[in-house]
This record gives sequence, C-alpha cells and structure tokens, in this order.
Amino acid sequence: MVYPNEEFVKDILAGLLVDIGFESFVQTEQGLSAYILSGNVDKIMLDEVISSFSSDYEGFCVEYQINEIASINWNEEWEKHYFKPIVIDDQCVIHSSFHKNVPQARYDILIDPKMSFGTGHHETTSLMLSVLVDADLTHKSVLDMGCGTAVLAVLASMKGANPVTAIDIDDWAYHNALENVKLNRVDNITVKKGGAELLNDNDVYDYIFANINRNILLNDMQYYVRCMRKGSILFMSGFYVADIPVIRKEAERLGLKYEGFTEKTGWVAVRFELG
Repeated sequence: MVYPNEEFVKDILAGLLVDIGFESFVQTEQGLSAYILSGNVDKIMLDEVISSFSSDYEGFCVEYQINEIASINWNEEWEKHYFKPIVIDDQCVIHSSFHKNVPQARYDILIDPKMSFGTGHHETTSLMLSVLVDADLTHKSVLDMGCGTAVLAVLASMKGANPVTAIDIDDWAYHNALENVKLNRVDNITVKKGGAELLNDNDVYDYIFANINRNILLNDMQYYVRCMRKGSILFMSGFYVADIPVIRKEAERLGLKYEGFTEKTGWVAVRFELG
C-alpha cells in the first residue's frame, strides 16, 4: 500500500522495482500490485528499494506483502483488462494479435506485450511515439534505449530508419522485443540485453530515444553522448515536468543543447541536440 495514494508516486515506485526484476504492474485503489517470478524475489533488495524510496520522497509511506499466485495467461489478462488498440496522432495504430476491428492507420504495429512495458498507453510511451511519428528518420541510425516491447524501434524501422538498435536490461523485455520485431516483419532491428555498458564509442546514432526513469537517465546520459555526432538528437522520457531542470543541467554539462519538451498529464519528453 502507498500513502498518500498518488498516481505519480506509484509510477515512480514501479520504475524502481523494474530495476530489481519486477516485470508487470497494476495500479489499484490501495496502491500498486507488482509482479515478479517467484524465484527472482530478493527481499533484501526489495527492502532497500522501499527504504530508499521513502528517503527520497518524504511524506510518502509504503507497506507491502508478498503473495504467491498461480501462473496465468498474461496475453488473456492484457486482452481482458489492460491493452486496447491505441492510435497515435491519426498516423500510427498499435494493437495485439488478439484484437479485432482494428482502426486503420499509416503505420500498423503488432505488439503482444505479455509482461513488458511499452504498449503506447502510458504517457511517456505515447509522447515518444508522437515524437517518432513527426520525425524524419529516413536512413537515420536509431537507438531505442530501455526498449520494453520494442514498439519505438519497430515504428522507427517502419519510418525508414536504418539500422535500428533496441536495448533493455530486463530478460523478459528482451525476449518480448525479439518476438515483436518478428511479428512486425522488420529485419533491420538488433535487439540486445543489457544496459548502457553495451554502448561504446564505435556506436554512433543520429537519434537516441531513452524512455526509462530520471535516475537512470542521469547516470547513463554520458554514455548516450559518446554515441552521438554533431547534430544527433536525444529524446528522453520517463520523468515529470519538475524533473526537467536536473535533467537539463546534466545534459548541458555534457555538451547537449536543450530544445524543449512536450508534456502529457505531467509526464514529459525532452529533446536535446549535440552541437
């Protein structure tokens, strides 16, 4: 349970729990239900995350209990409760293989999300998708960092980007990204499992899309910049309007030029360019 029961607090907490292996989340009236394979539960790490969260966000209290549940059909659960077709800017429709009567759009993306993030429903994903819809990616190299379902990478490929790299540290997301790349029959996306340590100076991208969370972005931004050339664009999301100053400060320290942001219910996608 989360006190006070604020949506933005539950979103932040979910982002922290992803880092220790939690794979799926449902916001409830009491707080947040978080799911992880039973064999991956580390109570010591969980307690550390809760303690750190309470220290960083004074005035909020988290109580939790662990319950083991029987295996369920996650596609069925998504179909019944969570994942509905979504249209982005009348240009892109995202749906799953189980959906019927799907709206028509220029870019049609199949996503079977299972337990991964990135269906387009969360504000940060939809913000990044809108950015992608508007961008001219023809023959541009693209990195989708923290790819989740790889929906951003798939759309980038459909818009002419080449090559495209999708990276996620989560094992479930990695395998789901591979499945979704295959579903959409795009053959120029390389999916990798890991974090910023996979990036090196020989990797150069025209566009980098990083939809993670504030703390990881602050830590890993230096690695993104090493993979940029003059004129390369970095879009970051996964944080709030109030977080822009600290994100901007680190970005400008690294030589990036702030070019503005788009916002949706407090969440933002911020654009920087390497000058």
